Amino acid sequence: MQQVARYNSLEFPCDFTFKVVGAARADLIDDVVQTVHKTIKGDYTPTMKESGKGTYHSVSIKVRADNIEQIETLYKTLAEIKGVRMVL
Repeated sequence: MQQVARYNSLEFPCDFTFKVVGAARADLIDDVVQTVHKTIKGDYTPTMKESGKGTYHSVSIKVRADNIEQIETLYKTLAEIKGVRMVL
């Protein structure tokens, strides 16, 4: 319930951007898009940035969420991707 309270100010449907930070690997961006597609279908144009030392990649992806459950599901499933360190 605390999680839901944090998003009380959101009005659905709404755009919501996730930033996924993980170990540097070429297919991280593909894994993020595939994971998002399982919860929210759509055409996505994520962006990826490399850390200064090249150790990590961050992938930002904007979704159109219809409810809080979709956002919570994506936080959980994106965090389960191989090599992911955090989801913001």
